Amino acid sequence: MTTTALNRALLARQGLLERLDLPLVDAVEAIGAVQAQYWPAPPAALWSRVEGFEPGALYAALEAGELVAGTLLRATLHLVSAREHPAYAAVAAEAMGHHWRRTDDEPGAEIGKLLTKLRTYASRTPRSAEEIGAFVEEWLADHPKALSKAELERQRELKWRPFQRWSALVRAPADGAWGSKAPSALLAAPRPRGAPKGDKALDEVVRRHLRAFGPAGPDDVAGWIGWRTPPVREAFERLGADLVRLEDEGGRALHDLPDAPRPDPETPAPPRLLAAFDSVLLAYAAKRRERILPDEHRDAVYERRNLQIRPSYLVDGLVAGTWSIEVKRREATLTLVPLERLARATRAALVDEAERLMRALQPQAKGHAVVVAR
Repeated sequence: MTTTALNRALLARQGLLERLDLPLVDAVEAIGAVQAQYWPAPPAALWSRVEGFEPGALYAALEAGELVAGTLLRATLHLVSAREHPAYAAVAAEAMGHHWRRTDDEPGAEIGKLLTKLRTYASRTPRSAEEIGAFVEEWLADHPKALSKAELERQRELKWRPFQRWSALVRAPADGAWGSKAPSALLAAPRPRGAPKGDKALDEVVRRHLRAFGPAGPDDVAGWIGWRTPPVREAFERLGADLVRLEDEGGRALHDLPDAPRPDPETPAPPRLLAAFDSVLLAYAAKRRERILPDEHRDAVYERRNLQIRPSYLVDGLVAGTWSIEVKRREATLTLVPLERLARATRAALVDEAERLMRALQPQAKGHAVVVAR
């Protein structure tokens, strides 16, 4: 498959060729785990991908428990469906091992009881970071051998944040009101019976990656989930009979689901705006992102200083610029920063797309404007 063919396959699955006409939860599953460490990002990502999306629908699905946001892949916050969360959480937990440890000291035998009690403590009521820390401190006062002195001191320095980033917990607003404010409290994640674990969970997550971002190789999936490549390659081998084998232009082996869309490379790709930390820019091994991000634009999108990934936009399916929104005195301005020359018709279509996105994200603003820099 040519790079352009891989690009169109990605765009088709992500709703970036034609928006997905699906219920929101189904759409989130189709496009894979949505990066959510920057809370304004998911509404922008979903608006560009889902037909008729409004941010209120996202908050309603979170309130209903159909979608959840928690620390998952690469120890960062992701938005996923409640029914798909268990497999992602199992894979994240395996990658992080004793996720909470900050020293090399082995924990005591009772540590498993602490984790069970912590899950129960957060099972019904959202718990703040301070409440989580106080609960752990109180439990450890009665079980002093569970942690070493060095581990205890380090955890106190970190205010027990490692325990708060456990994949068995999800974010929730303390007051129960979902909206544009980032949720900071924590609830126990759903635990349905029969949820996949171990190899079954990894195999399921590999399928999900291919469904959302394929065709791909083991190193792509390993980079996406934060694992070493060898065990992911073993998962591909287990799934071999259920996958099709392809090659990129360099002869690298790729794999895909048999019935996944692989459109004609000549299929037109309309301008689309990607959110900050957009998943399509992170779904492949670091040196294998050319199907969506031209090498010459990498430094303009990745801010290495503070590990930020700027919002960007696509022209003919490839990143061609960045964008940002500023609101002053209830006037919202979206600025497009081209990284290459825009043809007149492309510029007009991009500005129209940007204005509609801005109105969806900033409905309270009394004025909206799109500016093209330079």
